[in-house]
Amino acid sequence: MKRRFITATALIGAASMLMAACSQGGSTSSESGASLTLRLWDDQAAQAYEAALPAFTQETGITVNVEVVPWSDYFTGLRSELAAGAGPDVFWSNTNNYTEYARGGKIVNIDEEFPASERDGWLQGAIDQYTVDGHLYGVPVLTDPSIAVYYNKSLLDAAGVSVEDLQNLSWDPNASTDSLREITRKLTLDSSGRNATDPAFDAEHIVQYGYNAALDGQAMFIPYLGSAGGTLQDASGHFTFASPEGDAAVGYLVDLINKEHVAPSAADTNDNGDFSRDQFLQGKIALFQSGSYNLANVSEGASFEWGLAPQPKGPAGAVTVGNSVVAAGSTTSANPEAQHKLLAWLASEQGGAALGSTGAGFPANEKAQATWTNYWSEKGIDTSVMAKTPSGTIMAPFGAKLGAAMDAYNGVLKEVFLGRTGVHEGVQAAQDAANAAIDQ
Repeated sequence: MKRRFITATALIGAASMLMAACSQGGSTSSESGASLTLRLWDDQAAQAYEAALPAFTQETGITVNVEVVPWSDYFTGLRSELAAGAGPDVFWSNTNNYTEYARGGKIVNIDEEFPASERDGWLQGAIDQYTVDGHLYGVPVLTDPSIAVYYNKSLLDAAGVSVEDLQNLSWDPNASTDSLREITRKLTLDSSGRNATDPAFDAEHIVQYGYNAALDGQAMFIPYLGSAGGTLQDASGHFTFASPEGDAAVGYLVDLINKEHVAPSAADTNDNGDFSRDQFLQGKIALFQSGSYNLANVSEGASFEWGLAPQPKGPAGAVTVGNSVVAAGSTTSANPEAQHKLLAWLASEQGGAALGSTGAGFPANEKAQATWTNYWSEKGIDTSVMAKTPSGTIMAPFGAKLGAAMDAYNGVLKEVFLGRTGVHEGVQAAQDAANAAIDQ
């Protein structure tokens, strides 16, 4: 199995040449079998596939070359190649530009190629997320388990907070206090060792925070929005979070930072998505709300005893983000039959187990998901709160021009989290900016 590392510059140059030559895809074929290119952005997943794909090759005679493109370059090059009628036979995709690929005829219509008999175990949430105009355009490969709260056991013990205290955390924007605020106040310390429940607490000299209430769409903003009873988008992809529920969710998070002082300043977190995680690993944040994508980082980087607790419940319960990754097939592949077999394998229990059994990701095939929990269990980590779906799910952002829309609303919300723009006017302005980006 061969793996290549390529950059956006190389991709764009190759796309230009291939367009001129009217190339079709990145595959070759012969009487002895077909060769396909599979592209993704995650090196750990690539290694997992490389270990499992020889069995697929032995069974089908199809050789698969795995390409890894760094996340920072991934969609720039892919978009150029697909526009040129080139690129890999099969590639991982999130919702970035995905609707454009589907409506532009660049990727395979799965509904036309895969009957129900070939969809055993496919996660319905992933199917829903990647259905465009009534048709599915990718096969589910990965999904995010539930968001959870990582805790530092030593800091809990020092504050007199038990792990059991974390099992039913709740937040209520209409109450003067709640269990989340009470516990995070106990866990927030100033340089004199006073916690945030002490009238003499010095908010200008905080050395330990209780929580990480940052502008983090996956772990904070969108789950809190759903937990408040709000919606992110309508069926057309236009954003709908400017609502009383949206104001309540954003206002609560902003207050945790700027009023309660139990979470780091947005000046530190707005433009550094790793700040809160790194502070947690350094023992400076007691509770770190995040997803499975930080499991390996915490497992390898924490020098203290830690564990996972359920995410806090809001007025509408605990709501996590339904976010998945699919494998899409290019319509210009020279080997559509071989491409079909590879797509089927990637979405199968066997393909999912290749990722789950190595800890590379939580499979979007439900029959393979136990392989992921077993992997972490063997490392002594109980991930059951992540593997269990909470009371509700809110779909991750989707639609055309999604990247521009998210940049637009995040740009406005950063000012809200900094406290420089009011919550109600800021949330409305953020939604207006996002929808304007979609409609341009």
